[in-house]
Amino acid sequence: MPLGSPAIAAYRRTGADPPFGDPARDHGVAMEGYYWRLFHPEAGWVIVWLCGICRVSDASWATVALAAHPGGFLRHGTLAPASGDFDRFGARAGDAFRGSLHELRVRMGDDVWVKARFRPRVTWPKRVLGALGVAHVVPGLAQYWHPVLLAAEVEGEACLGGRSVRLDGGHAYAEKNWGPGFAGRWWWGHAAAFPDIDAGVAFAGGRLPVLGNGAAATAVVLRLGQRVLRFVPPLARARVDVRTNSWRVQVRSPRHRLELEGEAGGEEPHWLPVPDVAQRRVDIRSQQVLAGRLHARVRCGRRTLIDAVSPLAGLELGEPAHEVGFPPPAPRPP
Repeated sequence: MPLGSPAIAAYRRTGADPPFGDPARDHGVAMEGYYWRLFHPEAGWVIVWLCGICRVSDASWATVALAAHPGGFLRHGTLAPASGDFDRFGARAGDAFRGSLHELRVRMGDDVWVKARFRPRVTWPKRVLGALGVAHVVPGLAQYWHPVLLAAEVEGEACLGGRSVRLDGGHAYAEKNWGPGFAGRWWWGHAAAFPDIDAGVAFAGGRLPVLGNGAAATAVVLRLGQRVLRFVPPLARARVDVRTNSWRVQVRSPRHRLELEGEAGGEEPHWLPVPDVAQRRVDIRSQQVLAGRLHARVRCGRRTLIDAVSPLAGLELGEPAHEVGFPPPAPRPP
């Protein structure tokens, strides 16, 4: 069946992707999340942009946030209308944001904006399945996740509350998540500032409802130079211990052993918005540390591939809503 057929389009609207499909494209589900992470190991800054596109009936809106380290900068709000790209990785919201594999343009006021250009070095390789493996072909899951841009060089500039930041020499990472909404509790991390090692690691997991019960699942993607490894069930099993200031993920596969130990390192988390699509509101329930530390130990048989610590690690813990959300604005015509 052709990948562009109406039947495939209907199948993708369940959140699933066929073999040899592209999970980076918009699916048309209730919530499609886009995330860019820019960082500069030498200069010590991190900039994060997130955009959660929500669809309710024939209306669309997005919850957006721009966060940065150092200084604890955060600006968030809602934009309308909003849309993802059905042909490739990319999204836009109102007149204030557009982003893709090659650029990020944000303007949230005269004192808050980003103009970044990316030179991709490593994107997700063309494979039968995406980062979640066989889970991508299963329709109707509560959440899907897929790293898209695993390594890129950055140039450009930003203004964060009136403070100018040169982006040249920085690095970028981008990913997607999508589904009918967010898990009640989830964990996530990304690190790629390992000294003297061209490597990066990202993980994501959560407690999701399965047949009325709660089940926890975690996926890990490891980049070694241009090589990309995926660790997901059933071939890889993960054990997770996540607390307010620590993240511990242990993975075993037939060939590899991974130990990821993340810590906030005294850094205060940014509280980021999460869309509640069904209630048409935004909850502040994501705690993300922008500049934590992650110690990665990776072995293949008896050979050690990585045993190093990355500063500027992104580490996140999402919890059920604790605060009353606020409704998005009424959608404006394009």
